[in-house]
Amino acid sequence: MLKEFGDFIKKGNVIDLAVAVIIGGAFGAIVKSLVSDVIMPPIGVLLGGVDFASLFIDLSGENYATLAAAQEAGAATINYGLFINTIINFLIVAFVIFLVIRQINKVKKEEEAAPAEPTTKECPYCITEIAIKATRCPNCTSEL
Repeated sequence: MLKEFGDFIKKGNVIDLAVAVIIGGAFGAIVKSLVSDVIMPPIGVLLGGVDFASLFIDLSGENYATLAAAQEAGAATINYGLFINTIINFLIVAFVIFLVIRQINKVKKEEEAAPAEPTTKECPYCITEIAIKATRCPNCTSEL
């Protein structure tokens, strides 16, 4: 059973998947930084100086000045600003994945559209299909 497991792990697909997960995690961190550090600050400025990461609804009835203060006090909060950031992260990742898959599909279509080299030919004497490398027809025995 251990040998089978080792063979399974050594297969290329498993290694490719592991690499994809690691790169995907790193890409997710880059997108998160892009959204929270580059995209959202200008949007916040355009909307009157709003920091989306600090938008929350306090369910405890207290009035906390910041999300950090509410969380430190253990207050129940709905963090809709962080949710907006997460939605934007998702949309960016989904769009990039869409672009990658679109390119992969385009390459696959080009490969499928390319005509395959013929493997058979027609015997000029008996009009049957024979291997392209044949020098004599197996049906009528004519030399080609």
